[in-house]
Amino acid sequence: MPSVLGLLEARQMKVREEVARLREEAERVQAALDAAERAFPRLADTRETVAEVLAGPPAGETGQAQAAVARSTVPHRAPGGASAPASSAFSPRPACAAAPRGPWCRRSV
Repeated sequence: MPSVLGLLEARQMKVREEVARLREEAERVQAALDAAERAFPRLADTRETVAEVLAGPPAGETGQAQAAVARSTVPHRAPGGASAPASSAFSPRPACAAAPRGPWCRRSV
């Protein structure tokens, strides 16, 4: 028959292992909670911004937006539908020129 002290040591070891496992789980849950708490205000701010944008421009900004559009320049379209770059440093969709695949490229392969 096992001794009482041996049984207590075995039980203590099991409880110690359970405590360590639960601490690891608590750290994992705390990290997930922290991430969710950081995401929540960002999503609330984003929702508010989207609601403002969908509501339309504020009363005083309508004329400014129309004036900006009226003064905008449209890039020249070369034959075939490609637009000429505004400067040599700007190249629209360089990935499409190298490998024209995907929904973002207008040419088909």
